[in-house]
Amino acid sequence: MTTVPASPPADAVATTLHDCRKAFAATLLELAAADPRVVAVCNDSVGSSNLKEFAALHPERLVNVGIAEQAMVGVGAGLAGGGRIPFVCAASPFLTGRALEQIKADVAYSRANVKLCGMSPGFAYGQLGPTHHSIEDLAWLRALADLTVVVPADPAETAEAVRWAYAHEGPVFLRIGRTPVPSISPHVPFEAGRAAVLRQGLDVTLVGTGTTVAVVVEAAERLAARGVSAHVLNMSTVSPLDEAAVRDAAERTAGIVSVEEHTVRGGLGGAIAETVVTHRPVPMRILGVPGVFAPTGSAEFLFEHFRLTAADVERAALDLLGRAP
Repeated sequence: MTTVPASPPADAVATTLHDCRKAFAATLLELAAADPRVVAVCNDSVGSSNLKEFAALHPERLVNVGIAEQAMVGVGAGLAGGGRIPFVCAASPFLTGRALEQIKADVAYSRANVKLCGMSPGFAYGQLGPTHHSIEDLAWLRALADLTVVVPADPAETAEAVRWAYAHEGPVFLRIGRTPVPSISPHVPFEAGRAAVLRQGLDVTLVGTGTTVAVVVEAAERLAARGVSAHVLNMSTVSPLDEAAVRDAAERTAGIVSVEEHTVRGGLGGAIAETVVTHRPVPMRILGVPGVFAPTGSAEFLFEHFRLTAADVERAALDLLGRAP
């Protein structure tokens, strides 16, 4: 668990929004310029994975397999076996859904040095409907042994996570968001398996990951205006989970509200609940997609539809504490 400086007020957080894929692409270019072992593999997704500049600068190090995700992961594993460091990039629903067996056998079980990059997860492709929504990926991948699952919250953390994945010897899944987010912790080094404490509090704990970190930060500000002290965690590593941070939160506050751009079955909330029920039972509210297919609509619409806004998190926290909103 890492403690970071207090987050900026909600009005400051909302000023500038960023696409984390840009930070991913810039960092990948930085690594590729310094190390010829860095290669990119994609599934006809050069544009959506933000690999156009990589393709222009390093055409011999970009492998585009076409729309063949199972082959794509297998190629990545083969490149890793040959001493390369492959970043395998594709839209998260297709990378994780179509190639799950290859991720399990060729990457995780084999402990191949492959960096899986699930682009545009969650509701990012909202208007393309349930086939393109990636709201199950964390549950699928969290069940696999020996695979680190990372969900950065903002551009700075994305860049740090990419650098960490490059230096780490072993399989990694990076969930790279497309939905615009504000900068939350621009000066905090990323540490895999460690939650970052964005705000110290004693009444209730709010936990976010990826796009929802900004949401819980704003919710904490709203609660503070009501005299409620919220403890805020950025759980950027979903597997392995920072169980010490969860136990500490359960001990210091009356309960935990988790918020994720994902189904409530088996994702961040499920991981936290497993820890809580085993070590320190406290009330929880798990906010996410309630075990249904999400309707077609923009990401903004879907956040509102599934009550994942700061106001909704505030209400959930007050309900947990037994206070009227």
